[in-house]
Amino acid sequence: MIRYPRLVASVACVCVVLIAVAQTLPPLLPPAANFSFPTKQTLTYAVDWRVFPAGTATFHLEQVGGMQHVVATGESIGAVNLLFRVNDRFESYFNRTTGCSTSFAKQLQEGRRQLVSTLRFLPSERKQVLEEKNLVTGTSKHQESPIPPCVTDLMSAIFYGGSQPMQPGGIFHMPVADAMRVVDVTMKAEAREQVVTLAGTFQTIRVQPIADAGVVKNRGNIWIWYSDDDRRMPVQMRARLFWGTITMRLVSMASK
Repeated sequence: MIRYPRLVASVACVCVVLIAVAQTLPPLLPPAANFSFPTKQTLTYAVDWRVFPAGTATFHLEQVGGMQHVVATGESIGAVNLLFRVNDRFESYFNRTTGCSTSFAKQLQEGRRQLVSTLRFLPSERKQVLEEKNLVTGTSKHQESPIPPCVTDLMSAIFYGGSQPMQPGGIFHMPVADAMRVVDVTMKAEAREQVVTLAGTFQTIRVQPIADAGVVKNRGNIWIWYSDDDRRMPVQMRARLFWGTITMRLVSMASK
């Protein structure tokens, strides 16, 4: 039986954590008034590891009522596929008006690892809820942790980021739900650059996400090149890791 003092202490601890989260993290700003997410769009990328073709990745965006639905798939190819097979699928929903995420799901097949999980964001209860299952061992996991009223997730953040005003030297912040925590990610617009891809030549703004914790920090240095126009498409993405550099370059785009 849970004794009353212990219950009171537990509730007090949760309240303290919620207050701390709300006070230390900057809010997620709504998309710029003149920005519009695509109604339907498919972006396909070639993925290179160092100088070797490593795989393909696809992002499909579609409006569903007032929500933006994003589905991403990634698959290894060639020699990399023989060494370490990857076949991943990610799915997220976020509000087109506020940018707030409502869910993030993933299905991972990476080497011998097979995992499915769903992360739901419940702003009215100020918490995120994770349901995860390891398909290899058959074990399941349920976790809950506090969040601010509005956060973005690791995948939605790529496209939410494009909705914010960008000028070289400028920054904006994103509270990103990451590994059952919420991390303050600073998006630093570094410079304008021309990027040449198989989909065409683009004038872009290079942005670097920076964080003191979470997956952004642990992945080394990350950059996203957004098209310097009203679309703000992620034309190129790069992660410089301790074991090599992964680069994603846009191959094709379609309104379907």
